[in-house]
Amino acid sequence: MTIVTQAAGRAGLIANIEDIPFEMDSGVGSAANLGLVVLRTDQTIEDEFRFVVPDRMALYEVRLPSPVEITPENLSGMEADIPAAVALLPDVRFDVIGFGCTSGALVIGEANVARRVNEVKPETAVTDPITAAIAAFRALGVTRIGLLTPYIESVNHALREAFIARGVEIPVMGSFNEPDDNRVARIAPEAIERAVLEVGASDECDAVFVSCTSLRVARIVARIEDKLGKPVTSSNHALAWHMLFLAGHVEAIQGLGKLYTRFLNKNADM
Repeated sequence: MTIVTQAAGRAGLIANIEDIPFEMDSGVGSAANLGLVVLRTDQTIEDEFRFVVPDRMALYEVRLPSPVEITPENLSGMEADIPAAVALLPDVRFDVIGFGCTSGALVIGEANVARRVNEVKPETAVTDPITAAIAAFRALGVTRIGLLTPYIESVNHALREAFIARGVEIPVMGSFNEPDDNRVARIAPEAIERAVLEVGASDECDAVFVSCTSLRVARIVARIEDKLGKPVTSSNHALAWHMLFLAGHVEAIQGLGKLYTRFLNKNADM
């Protein structure tokens, strides 16, 4: 019931209308609520997610303290800050939370990332670019992957070994060898496209994975696939896809490459 009260003693206020009736709906996340833990240094992932995530899915991001220089020691040090970052997400029921750092997930460990997120948001599905990439390769039916990264040698070979341990072959790899995350975010999409085409040209690989959430790939995946004739995905591209999949999305999304036509049954082994 609407109550109209006189505005006595409040200069210029004619009326004060209180207790206005209202209806409620499901909010902006009527289809799903997605949470994303983003590195403080990352300048790319939020833009790419907004390009990919469909309407009626809410996307909430929170920043995680992170060093500019990408080294195993620096990446490992981020683990302790994950719960505090997740605690800053809004108080909604999340369908899935993504950890937005490929090399960080590798060094910290995917299970440890999920455990630290679930300390704050228990029973929420958690994924990361490594987990998402493995799921993407299965969905695409590929096992021989050309790997492109911006990382230094020690991170590159640790990543390759991690994929091999998970049943993925990496016969071809390439790197920009740039340890500064601020500079990685400014690598032009045209340069990334040339590098993907070079790495993917080998007959020894069936697809290309571009590692690092700072690299801008989502908008050019379909174009590169047309030129290369092989599936292409990246840390952001695969992570967003896997989060949509875990949130129950089932419809193909055109214009985002082959992966976004492969939303498998949620009960499938991924």
